[in-house]
Amino acid sequence: MIRELITFEVEGQVFGLDIMSIREIRAWTPTTRLPRVPHYVAGVVNLRGTVLPVVDLAARLGWRATEPTPRHAIIVTQLGAQVGGWIVDSVSDIVTVPDQTLQPPPPGVGNDSVVPFLEGLAAIEDKMVMVLNLFALSDGAQLATAA
Repeated sequence: MIRELITFEVEGQVFGLDIMSIREIRAWTPTTRLPRVPHYVAGVVNLRGTVLPVVDLAARLGWRATEPTPRHAIIVTQLGAQVGGWIVDSVSDIVTVPDQTLQPPPPGVGNDSVVPFLEGLAAIEDKMVMVLNLFALSDGAQLATAA
């Protein structure tokens, strides 16, 4: 099968998410911080009358927290009934990837904080795209608490 991915950058690295899980891409909107949520939950925003939890993807991946600017974007995803936003540095492109070209991370990089969140890696043109597993990233119970 062939999958379409939206590619984007976080901390200079290229990531991809299945286009079927993406509801929309929004310009950066400041969030309202909430108490007692995981460190990677940046806060919530109003999405046409709905409270949308927004996650700092860099912090979720174990990297330093993002200091958002108007140049950042929020990718709004839907996984079942759960809708969430992800802060990314920039959105790049839509690419097509045959499933059989998706490869697991090479052995020996298992300590990397990103690996548990990956479906696999795809070589696209001259870039290596890390395809994210939205289910693993979402950690449903914690994001639902933020909303």
